[in-house]
Amino acid sequence: MQTEFYSILRNRICLFVEERLMMDVGQDAIGMIIEKLFEAVGEEIAKAVMFKALLEQLESTLGSVTPIVKEIQKLNRELDRPADETEKFIKKLEQGEQLVRKCSTVRFNCFKRIYYAHKLQNLDASIVRFFQVDMAAQRARNTIETLVKVNQIYDNVMGLEVKAFKISGACSVPDPPAITVGLDVPVEELKMNLLEKGMKVIVVSGPAGSGKSTLVKKLCKDDKVKGKFKNNIFFVTVSKRPNVKVIVQKICRHKDCNVPVLLTDEDAFNELGRLLNQIQPEPILLVLDDVWSGSESIVQNLKFQLPDYKILVTSRFVFPQFGLGHNLKPLNEEAAMALFYHSAILPDQSSDILDQNLVCQILRACKGSPLALTVVGRSLCGQPEEVWQMRVKEWTEGATIFHSNTDLIFPLLSSLDALDNNIKECYMDLGSFPEDHRIPVTALIDMWMELYKLVEDRYAIVNLNDLSNRNLVNLVITRNTASHNGCYNDHFVIQHDLLRELIIYQSMSEPIERRKRLFIEISGNSFPEWWLEQKLHQVNARLLSISTDETFSSNWYDIKAPSVEVLVLNIQTKEYTLPNFMEIMDKMKVLIVTNNGFFLAELNNIQILGSLSNLKRIRLERVSLPSFDTTTLQMKNLQTISLVLCNVFEAFRNPTFDFSDAFPNLKEMNIDYCNDLVEFPNGICDIGSLNKLCITNCHKLSQLPQGIRNLLSLQVLRLASCVELKALPDTIGNLSNLDFLDISECLSIPELPIQMGELCSLKTLSMRGCSSCELPASITNLKKLEVVRCDEKTAYNWEKFQAHLTNLKVEVLKEDANLNWLDN
Repeated sequence: MQTEFYSILRNRICLFVEERLMMDVGQDAIGMIIEKLFEAVGEEIAKAVMFKALLEQLESTLGSVTPIVKEIQKLNRELDRPADETEKFIKKLEQGEQLVRKCSTVRFNCFKRIYYAHKLQNLDASIVRFFQVDMAAQRARNTIETLVKVNQIYDNVMGLEVKAFKISGACSVPDPPAITVGLDVPVEELKMNLLEKGMKVIVVSGPAGSGKSTLVKKLCKDDKVKGKFKNNIFFVTVSKRPNVKVIVQKICRHKDCNVPVLLTDEDAFNELGRLLNQIQPEPILLVLDDVWSGSESIVQNLKFQLPDYKILVTSRFVFPQFGLGHNLKPLNEEAAMALFYHSAILPDQSSDILDQNLVCQILRACKGSPLALTVVGRSLCGQPEEVWQMRVKEWTEGATIFHSNTDLIFPLLSSLDALDNNIKECYMDLGSFPEDHRIPVTALIDMWMELYKLVEDRYAIVNLNDLSNRNLVNLVITRNTASHNGCYNDHFVIQHDLLRELIIYQSMSEPIERRKRLFIEISGNSFPEWWLEQKLHQVNARLLSISTDETFSSNWYDIKAPSVEVLVLNIQTKEYTLPNFMEIMDKMKVLIVTNNGFFLAELNNIQILGSLSNLKRIRLERVSLPSFDTTTLQMKNLQTISLVLCNVFEAFRNPTFDFSDAFPNLKEMNIDYCNDLVEFPNGICDIGSLNKLCITNCHKLSQLPQGIRNLLSLQVLRLASCVELKALPDTIGNLSNLDFLDISECLSIPELPIQMGELCSLKTLSMRGCSSCELPASITNLKKLEVVRCDEKTAYNWEKFQAHLTNLKVEVLKEDANLNWLDN
């Protein structure tokens, strides 16, 4: 019975002490008295013969409890807890120590044995009560005290947060950086629009890191702007995932209004409308910083019809639906140098110590980007000149600026990550073309139609417009033709140099053999090492771009690239030989050769194209073509050929060359700015599959062959700006499927042939600049003619026919030539 009693006592002490350790902290005094009790039990075991077994059990119990109590003592000292609430329990333990020592005096007295057993039971009850009742009550009380103190701390923290929030201003305009070079002119232009009367939305757009937010911060700190809008300038960062309710609550807090509980975005818009109405008639400026595509509806819902209320938006995207916009350009050399020096030069240093040639090379690498200039400058600040030289050397040897400045990657990469995957793939392909050069849209159409299986070329135009609206490219249209009918000769893309660097950096993140697109730049005749070690690599890219400079000798090394579908060759030499390794590119569908040199390049080894059985599209620019030979140049699957600024006389002069046999499935031929084209080859008229023929800006072309009658599948015929073209052939009336004809700026055509009236499928006729061209009476037979696009003088000639052509609409186009792209 006594053994069971002490077993229970031991278990209960261990249980409650462990619980106390987890839930609360006991008292140091308890630990001290338990140690004394433990010592007493150890000393009395040998003496108290009658209670030896019981005391051994108690010793075991105290041995288990003592380490836990010592841990409690340690925690107590750390917490500095008082011990005044356990005095009674301490006295019980002290009495227990005396009880244990008296047990050794009991011999054979039965009454004393019962008496001391009863005392031990009372000791058990006291210990159990202390842990079950007293300690539990203390634990509950301490828990409540803790909650009260936590709430007090929370209230204090929230109070400090609110004070800090009010001090800084929920929607206050942040201070611009210490140096804001290159922004004075944009600030003045923007200020002029901002201070004009009337409600409007103004969008400041530009690529990541171009300084949009800095510009707006600087503008809002301008004295005239502050003088007009005073305390009613609200600066709100919208970001990629905007929370309209939080935005409105910040504005309310900024005006010291009660912050409302908003359940929906509609509630938020309504609440803001009420607040702004209360502020009126005072002028109001709402700045929405970093608005992403997809958030246009938020801006629309914030366009309250209030007098003198303006919304200023900064975005990486262009929002044409809001009208007036400002697009930030890269910094000029002077501003770029000032910003770079500010980041790269220590306060006690002078810029005179720097090698100016070295600085200029760094500035060229930064492409006028404020972000790049700042990041690169900081990374070089305090570094010895050797480090600067090494960086520049790395960039000139093929490494991009991102290799040594990874801080640049993430701000710019977010613009790419926001793209739909298909559009992103298209954008990454732009790295195929050299920097600082305009990219013909027709070249991109050729690539994308085959790589991404686009059904129509207009889908490529949609992608380009999306990229342009996101400020990732500049889409330039050099001539307003109003309707293109699949002809985009006047459309070009200019890519931002720094973003091109990012494309190349991203493409280099994978091993050579795993890249989907491979961009290679060869300086002189120095091929990449991996190319010379082709036994170690097989190129599996679908897109291969090879750029060579003016010293390249066309001495090619073999390359194993069986998966290439699009090959882009950027050349600069006066003579260029197509590489023999093309012969094993069985999957090649598109070949684009662009000469970026000053002189036309003589293109050699053209017969190799006959071995490419899957080749569908060829685009050649600024090259001289050799004579075509039917025996070697057989391209049965070729569907599109584009010759731009080429010498074609030699290629077309061979009278034995059979175009219909060499290109039996050709559907589209584009000849643009080919100034040595005097006579159009009659043999091309034998290609029965041809449905689109564009001969534009060929100023020496004087006539078309009568054989044009054979192009029975022809649907589109463009002859724009062929200023020496004397007449349309009489046989043109045989083109029963022709639905689009463009003779704009064909200044030498005195009249249209009578057979024009036989074009039974003609729907669109473009003839701007043809006011001296007489129209035959047979025009009235063009019952399907819907649109005539022309200048004002030419439109006058059509007035007498409109009564007979009830479906006809005459559109007067204004001349809108854009020559800005010539600077690129």
